[in-house]
Amino acid sequence: MKTILRTAAIMLMATAVAMPAIAGDKIRTITILSRPQAGQQAEFQSVQLIAQEWRKLGLDVEVKAQPWEQMSEEVWYKRDKWDATAWQMVGRPERSDPDEIVFNLFHSSTAEKGYNFVGYNNPEYDALVEAQRSEIDPEKRKALIFKAQEVLAKDQPNMMLVHPKSTFAYNKEVWKPESIVNQSGIGIRNTWTFLGMEPAGAKKDIVINSSDNVKAVNPLYISGGVDSWVTELIYDRLLRVGPDGLPKAWAAESFTWKDDKTVDVKLRAGLKWHDGQPVTAEDVKFSFEAAVGGEAPMYKPFASNIKSIETAGDTITFQLNTPSASFVTSSLAKINLIPKHVWEPILKDLAAKPENAESYQEQTPIGSGPYKFVSWAKNEEIVLAANKEHFNAPKAERWILRIVPNAEAALGMLKSGEINFVGEFSGDPQVLVDAAKADPKLEVVSTVDMGFRYIGFNMRRPPFNDPAFRKALSEAVDRQLIVKAAYRGFAVPSNSVVSPALEFWHDKSVVESFKAGQAIAAKALADAGYTLEGGKLHYPGDIKETLGE
Repeated sequence: MKTILRTAAIMLMATAVAMPAIAGDKIRTITILSRPQAGQQAEFQSVQLIAQEWRKLGLDVEVKAQPWEQMSEEVWYKRDKWDATAWQMVGRPERSDPDEIVFNLFHSSTAEKGYNFVGYNNPEYDALVEAQRSEIDPEKRKALIFKAQEVLAKDQPNMMLVHPKSTFAYNKEVWKPESIVNQSGIGIRNTWTFLGMEPAGAKKDIVINSSDNVKAVNPLYISGGVDSWVTELIYDRLLRVGPDGLPKAWAAESFTWKDDKTVDVKLRAGLKWHDGQPVTAEDVKFSFEAAVGGEAPMYKPFASNIKSIETAGDTITFQLNTPSASFVTSSLAKINLIPKHVWEPILKDLAAKPENAESYQEQTPIGSGPYKFVSWAKNEEIVLAANKEHFNAPKAERWILRIVPNAEAALGMLKSGEINFVGEFSGDPQVLVDAAKADPKLEVVSTVDMGFRYIGFNMRRPPFNDPAFRKALSEAVDRQLIVKAAYRGFAVPSNSVVSPALEFWHDKSVVESFKAGQAIAAKALADAGYTLEGGKLHYPGDIKETLGE
């Protein structure tokens, strides 16, 4: 009798867990934004696979493909109007230090206008990433970065997918292989390659492709990965991150820490803007003050710790509010130097308008970098010419970017010689590898990227404001499926914003401990009170759907 009663009690409890007394409203149709398959095949296929797995949980999911310009406009400037979006953080050199990722991507202060476009707000996390900024001891700082990765893994503001293996190809009959630089976490498509590429014959123009259009050539606007290829060549920075991932003097002849909050930078002699005027310490001060003052919101986080900037001759002294271990990499090697005589009147004019510096496009961008702007035919190509007066003048004559939306067309152009460097290949990288095996003039190089691909959840819109819901959606998708099906093996699975390419900072335990599967996700939703009614997922309890279909 006792056994029968005990069995009945267990069955009753199981029923109570599986069938909550109250079901909330049905969750509306969820929309995921993605770039089109023709331009970003791996991204589009990833989103299709994710939508398929989410539908198994009882969600109605719509995939909305948009050109990059339209998609970025919607995500960046209409922050409460979308549900989830495919997105990427590209492997820029200054991201060799994790501060830019762990702070700017998720700190609550950057949610309104900055990188935190998903609207993540966690005071515990804010305190962690503030603390790591001022921790000079590498091991103590590493512990804080690890803890930040653990908090993000628990909260899942982003559904991390993969760190791609950046795969590039070039024509080794045009460029000497020994002059190609494979930068740590970046690959061979980098500034050091574009400066050092040595012609193997008569052809002296670097002709490179991109599937995405260039949105802007603006030194005060981080408008996209491809745009950054251009701005990094036109504009100098005080420091640059070297191929080994460490900061090195560039437009600065040297930099010296006077104490843990003061750094002196000596400007390199003889620098000139592309219009012939000299680069001065006042130009440097102006460049950083533009970011400090908020005229360039996307750059402000990289300058927010600057208390004051003083100049004396060719020396610029930065006084910080708090000690910052990452300042030389995330600020001095990040902020573009701009000519005061060009930008001061522009910023004064914009001060009386609702627009900021991000909206302004110079007719002829003026920098001091190793390449000069020549022309821009929108949706077609950008042409830069080598600045032969630069202290590190390129060996190439010109750098030409051609917009080629189709991966197959890009490969065809490489084979025919219309391009000689594949800077982006949105198709199956194995196709590039096979092409190189069949054609001895082609060389292919793959490198695990410090950048990453992910799905951003808009936490301004229910149900994405619920961490249990976000975590369940993330758990529904096996990352190995994404690696194999969408990236054809040319990626590594991710659950951390810090790439394994950054070995010192990467907490591999948050990746190794992550478990995925439909059963795991369904249980997580049930535990959080979500219910299935007629095969459709409903909110817990008496929660109402406020956003409609």
